[in-house]
Amino acid sequence: MIAMFDAFHLARAQFGFTVAFHIMFPAFSIGLASFLMVLEGLWLRTGRQVYLDLFRYWIKIFSIGFGMGVVSGLVMSYQFGTNWSQYADKAGPVIGPVMAYEVLTAFFLEAGFLGVMLFGMERVGRKLHFFATCMVAGGTFLSAFWILSVNSWMQTPAGFGIGPDGRMFPTDYWQVVFNPSVFVRVPHMVLASYLVVAFIVGGVASWHMLRGHATPAVHTMFSMAMWMAAIVAPAQIVMGDLHGLNSLEHQPMKIAAMEGDWEPSGPDGAPLILFGLPNMEQERTDYKIEIPHASSMILTHTWSGRVPGLKEVPAADRPYSPVIFWTFRAMVGIGFLMVGLGLFSLYARWRGMLYTNRWLHRAALTLSLGPLVALLCGWMTTEIGRQPYTVYGVLRTIDSVSPIGLPGIATSFAVFAVVYFIVFGAGILFILRLMAKPPRAGETGVRTDLPTRTAGIHPGLPGAVPPGTGEASIQPAE
Repeated sequence: MIAMFDAFHLARAQFGFTVAFHIMFPAFSIGLASFLMVLEGLWLRTGRQVYLDLFRYWIKIFSIGFGMGVVSGLVMSYQFGTNWSQYADKAGPVIGPVMAYEVLTAFFLEAGFLGVMLFGMERVGRKLHFFATCMVAGGTFLSAFWILSVNSWMQTPAGFGIGPDGRMFPTDYWQVVFNPSVFVRVPHMVLASYLVVAFIVGGVASWHMLRGHATPAVHTMFSMAMWMAAIVAPAQIVMGDLHGLNSLEHQPMKIAAMEGDWEPSGPDGAPLILFGLPNMEQERTDYKIEIPHASSMILTHTWSGRVPGLKEVPAADRPYSPVIFWTFRAMVGIGFLMVGLGLFSLYARWRGMLYTNRWLHRAALTLSLGPLVALLCGWMTTEIGRQPYTVYGVLRTIDSVSPIGLPGIATSFAVFAVVYFIVFGAGILFILRLMAKPPRAGETGVRTDLPTRTAGIHPGLPGAVPPGTGEASIQPAE
């Protein structure tokens, strides 16, 4: 049995820990930036104050989430050079330029217009400010595209060769960027981000309605969130099906591990194992509950389609089925709950009870973090299902790790854990405190009334802050 606490597995656990924290914030930023763009566009089109109030309410939350996403992303980048230097050395000539494109396009676009979006509403014209908001929203989408292009290439590598020194090099960058799975992974992730924000917004609105704060702004954001749930959740189910078909073609062992199938199906097709306990040692799934032919129908859209089994490859080449078997089912189960809530909201809207049905509000509040849990489960399914490879079928994970001993990785992991829980815990707590307050009429956005002050200027000199205004409370005593 493989030791679970050697340097290799601890390095994997550390990267999994940091990426689990990181993925939440960019997903939140992607969806919330688009939501803010829609709110500001509706305000400009209709002139309704409620849209401006919601924009100013959510932009404060966006600024904190965006900042935490940037910080957590920097930590992940450092790990390529510390714990995974062999991967960076062997695959760097291929993925390095793609990640640089993300910085040169998406990150610069976001950084260039973020200040205008956060602080410029009273300083620039309405159209210019809306343009800045659109650029930030577009930048978050571009960032998702480039990062998912890299990850998709790791799942379905294309457009590269391998030199005599074992290093990979690009032969066709169009194939590297637009690899066989990027066109299903990018929409799948973007839709997941929209669902994360829709259900968080809906949960916040439900919280305030249940507490008796049913203001027009609360009603508006709940209505918009439920429209997104009703439209995007079914679309995500369809996109998930396309993603599964793509994985069946390019990563059949991932599908076999997700389904808990050990033997390839015969002429009678493959049953769908609803529940069971995959047993890696005995090479079987225990206590399984099956639906005949259902797996063939879902994966091949035919009654007796062939479904792969884990025994088709050596044991050393199999993903760890006990984990992704359940993370996949958790993701799918939450997905259908989201569809159910969307349908429930449509029924309540049709009956004129969207703002009065407390069962709907309780359900929306209960499921407010469901898409975030589904996102984490889906990411675990994707990444663990790629094992034992870093670059699927090309570079094994054991050959990607840095030659670092267990004490060094254990120390850095412990430091990361402490710092992450303190820093990001404080950030999340602050976001929750902002959400706990309902949006008000005439809501103010990110503070823009802080005066500028040049360090070292003595009060009373030209350019200093007059006593009793702005920063007077932190002026040195006279």
